[in-house]
Amino acid sequence: MADSVPGGHVLLAKNSDRPVSDTQPLRFLPRRTAQAGATLRLAHVEIDDVEESYAHLGGSPYWCWGHEEGLNEWGVAIGNEALFTRDWAATVSAVKGGADRDGGILGMELLRLGLERGRTARQALDVICSLVERYGQWGSGVVGQPPVTGGYDNSFLIADAREAWVLETSGHRWAAKRVTTGTCAISNQPTIRTQWDRASGDLVEHAVESGWWESAPGRSFDFARAYVDPGTPLQLSHIRLQRSRQLLGEAVGAGGVGLGQAQRVLRDHYEDTFLGGPYFNAAMPDFLSLCMHSHPSDFTWGNTAGSTVFVLPKSGEGLAHLWWTPVTPCTGVYVPVFVDAGRVPGIFSAAGTAGVRECPPEHAPVDMYDEGAYWWRFRRLLDLVKGGEQAWSFNENQPVVRRAFDALERKWAAELPQVEKDALMLREQSNHKAMADFLADYTESCAQQALEVLDHLVARLSG
Repeated sequence: MADSVPGGHVLLAKNSDRPVSDTQPLRFLPRRTAQAGATLRLAHVEIDDVEESYAHLGGSPYWCWGHEEGLNEWGVAIGNEALFTRDWAATVSAVKGGADRDGGILGMELLRLGLERGRTARQALDVICSLVERYGQWGSGVVGQPPVTGGYDNSFLIADAREAWVLETSGHRWAAKRVTTGTCAISNQPTIRTQWDRASGDLVEHAVESGWWESAPGRSFDFARAYVDPGTPLQLSHIRLQRSRQLLGEAVGAGGVGLGQAQRVLRDHYEDTFLGGPYFNAAMPDFLSLCMHSHPSDFTWGNTAGSTVFVLPKSGEGLAHLWWTPVTPCTGVYVPVFVDAGRVPGIFSAAGTAGVRECPPEHAPVDMYDEGAYWWRFRRLLDLVKGGEQAWSFNENQPVVRRAFDALERKWAAELPQVEKDALMLREQSNHKAMADFLADYTESCAQQALEVLDHLVARLSG
């Protein structure tokens, strides 16, 4: 939160872990309108639409209407994580046994709906919670997989310039905790324990009736303990959660969590720990790291498909924006992108051979390399840095990439205060189109600089 960030802004940082070829473009979606009584068709369910939806930036799997992370025109940022809960496990078991189950809303769809309908973090929270209670969550979120293997519940970090919320859901139910000071981290497990600020009305009753919690006098209800699926090892999440908390705490102790510190957390592979011995290779992992890489045995979920740091300044103190890189942040470069620009470079929003589409993931074709897609250009770079499936050359090549891209990030970070100042001046003059063009041109310039360096690295690593 602002008290932990130099400059007093709120930062929200998010890595999106997805299957290896789950292309994740960054798109700008303008405001849209709908007639009264209209409905909106999502991947697995049809819901009521609203008359006006807000403009926003969103990082999305190429097949998905929803987003893994996003920022709207009001400065609300949201990121989500998969949760494996007892409600999810009970539904999987029932469906495998032959039971029918109506579709629900995917976590990525809930995230976009929160951005489209919330002017503040609290409004976005209300939107998501009401949809969870009404429609529930059920359906696949993974290309080529049915809901029993590709489904999950969700947790969310929802923030604006004044406050943030941790929202953790299980089926039709949820608990939420408000964050106004310090730092907070989540991973793929419930983190809300015996204290929360808001929750669905029957949260405790449902757990007791399901046999997941035994009430006793003086015993406080523990949401995480009651609702976490005991059949899903916390190996998937706990080490990463504790590592991010450790790094955030160290950054606060050293002066605060600025942009560079947030990027450092997202790029982490347990460097400078006992795990970083002579045989450790982050790109050939035997355990999950914050910056995640695939393993030939499919031990890990896949790769980090996109990484974002949202910067949320108070009104008049700057422009809400994000720093985004596709694929693994340890081999990527964060480019500044402004929602007030009203667009992103076309190459950001492109997918590969499958194109950007909206369909249930079971029906989505596998996406493949295309030179016109920014995401795939960086995916190719990652493959070259690894030097093959066994990643023999990663430890040698990755520092070369970092030196080149770190120089760009330092340059842009130094330029950005003046960029924001100039853009705010145009807005004060009510010249909104000029401001939008100015911001869009700046991001386009950064993207072209990134591609020039990328092409040089590709040529060098290709021999």
